[in-house]
Amino acid sequence: MGIRVLGCLLLLVFFGSCGESKSKKNDVIPSQELEKTGIRVENKVTEQKVDIFFGDELFTSYIYPDNIMKPCLWPIVTSEGTEITRKYPLKAVAGERADHPHHIGMWMNYGDVNGIDYWGHSEATPEDRKPFSGVIRHQEVVQADADGTQGTIRVQTNWEAQGRTQIKEDIELHFMDKGKVRVIDWISTLNAQEDILFKDTKEGMFAIRVSRELELPSDNPLTLTDAHGNPETIKVINNDVVSGDYLSSEGIKGEDVWGTRAKWMKLFGKYKKGKVAVVIIDHKKNPGYPAYWHARGYGLFAVNPLGQNVFSEGKETMDLSLKKGDSVRFAFRTLVCSGEISDEEINALGMEFSGLY
Repeated sequence: MGIRVLGCLLLLVFFGSCGESKSKKNDVIPSQELEKTGIRVENKVTEQKVDIFFGDELFTSYIYPDNIMKPCLWPIVTSEGTEITRKYPLKAVAGERADHPHHIGMWMNYGDVNGIDYWGHSEATPEDRKPFSGVIRHQEVVQADADGTQGTIRVQTNWEAQGRTQIKEDIELHFMDKGKVRVIDWISTLNAQEDILFKDTKEGMFAIRVSRELELPSDNPLTLTDAHGNPETIKVINNDVVSGDYLSSEGIKGEDVWGTRAKWMKLFGKYKKGKVAVVIIDHKKNPGYPAYWHARGYGLFAVNPLGQNVFSEGKETMDLSLKKGDSVRFAFRTLVCSGEISDEEINALGMEFSGLY
């Protein structure tokens, strides 16, 4: 069973003061004060997904259809009902970018594992590249429940290529409701089934592909989808709904954040229902901390602890090796915010994150 991917071979901050630390306080509920929020987790095996509800509202779904080459979280929805993830290639919507069909929702993988590309693999992968492309196959939902303060999903996946399993992965996902800030903690432990080399590449590692509203304005020609999901090349760009901007923990803004190190990164913009911010926080115990950021203006928002050579212009290299039987852990926190969130609030939630895992 699979989610239909639209045929196309072409295949986490606001205007004004939103990027400033003086921005208006958000309605963030401290963890120790959290009461039961009605978080509900539903494991829908026949639909190949696990739904996470906050009250009666869908927050996100862990999905694992066979045709998207890795499990991911999609869609992701704010407390105000705004969907921040790009719908393409899973759903036909006019006006979205029709590029990089392997960018779906929120995911974690890598572009060079013993020469195998897990990052760029999709149904659009050319035949001659498929032998060098890997698939992360969902194996089992080990836990899917909620205790009133958070929802938890634990799953097992296999990183498979060329007829063998290179890595067995344990993914731990925690979902928390802090008022207008919704939290996703993603903890992944990669267990080597053979000697593994994560070769230094920019193509990785933990990422979100966001909707057009959170892109940064650009006048470059691009390919957008029509109402049927078909690609259409646009030379004169309408940026009316495009409002995104970046701010890093180091104070760097806009597209200049690409290839820089930061403890966290905020992507912010405006939707019809109001301002939205998406923040990814790196964990202090991750290899390569603080990580480099593969954060692009066209909607790819990624943090890459292992890709250092390109980002540092050759000054650094991070080839991570694991012997068979060894493991490595990566942990990332994502804040999905309705309204504004200050640097102080992000730092506090980052400290909380580092203390939990």
